Amino acid sequence: MEGAFYMKKIMVIYNPSSGKQAFDEKVKNITSILLDNGYILGKFITQKKNDARDRVIQCCHEDWDAIIACGGDGTLNEVANGIMLGGRKIPVAILGTGTVNDFAKSLNIPKTPRDFCNMIMNELTMDIDLGRANDKYFVNVSAFGLLSSVAHETKKEYKAILGRLAYFIEGIKILPKELMNPIHTEVISEELNLNENIQLFILSNGNSIGGFKNFMPEARFDDGYLDCLIIRDTTLESMITILKAFSTAQHTSCQNIEYFKTKKIRISSNSSAVVDIDGEYGGALPVEYEVVEKGLKIFVSKYPY
Repeated sequence: MEGAFYMKKIMVIYNPSSGKQAFDEKVKNITSILLDNGYILGKFITQKKNDARDRVIQCCHEDWDAIIACGGDGTLNEVANGIMLGGRKIPVAILGTGTVNDFAKSLNIPKTPRDFCNMIMNELTMDIDLGRANDKYFVNVSAFGLLSSVAHETKKEYKAILGRLAYFIEGIKILPKELMNPIHTEVISEELNLNENIQLFILSNGNSIGGFKNFMPEARFDDGYLDCLIIRDTTLESMITILKAFSTAQHTSCQNIEYFKTKKIRISSNSSAVVDIDGEYGGALPVEYEVVEKGLKIFVSKYPY
C-alpha cells in the first residue's frame, strides 16, 4: 500500500457554493460515518477566494493527518496550492461536488458516502504530479484562447442551478467573437517552438477537461509530464471538423492540432490573453509552465493505471 499511515484527525474543507445544493447532505453523511469510526474531524467552510488555500497552509503546521476537499476543481486547486505553500504533503480525499469536477471523475473517486469513507479508511494513497504556472500551482488544467474563459466567467449562481448547462450557455455567447480573434502566441519548449496565431492552448495533467473524457488521451497524473494541445489558427469549416473529432477522441490527429508531452514550456503573446487555471482566473500571459512531479498525495479506491 503506497504511503500507508494511521490517521485519526481529518480537516474537512467545504465550499458551499460548489455544484448543486444537495451535496450538503452528502457531506453530513460522510462526516457522520467517519465520526462513528473514531475519527476526529474539523470543518472549515470557505467564504471567499483563497480561504481554502490559507486554511490548508495552517493545517500543514498543525497536527492534521488528512484533508477532505469538498467542492469543484477550484476548491481542489486552492487545497493543492495550500499544501505546496505549507510545505507538508498531507493526503487529500477529493469529494467532487462541483459543476464539472474533471479531476475527481478522471480518477473514479467513489460517489456514495459509504464507498468514499471506505476509501479513506483503507488508506490507499497515490502521489500525483502538479503543474506550476508562474507562481501558482494547478491540479488538472491551464488554458487560454477559444472558450477557455468559460469556467471562470460563468456566474457561480448559474453553475449551482444549471450545472454543466451553464457552461454551454456561456460558451455559445462568446464563441463567434473568439473564432474571429486568434491570439498571436510564442511557444518555447524542448518539443515545439512556434510563433504564430493560435485558437487554443491547453496544458493538462489529466485526460478529462470540461467534463469530456479523453480530451488529452495520453495524459497520466503520475508520468512526470504535462500534456499540451494547441489548435493553430484555422477556418470555421476546419474548426467544426476538429470539434466533431473531440466527441470520438480523434482530435489529436486532426490538421492544425499539435499534441505533445512536456516538462517545461514558456508561453508569451503581444496580446493581453487571459489564462484559466483549474477553472479560475489565472492572470495574463506570459506564463512559464513546469511539471511538479509527485507534488500531491491523494486517496484512491484503486490505482487508475
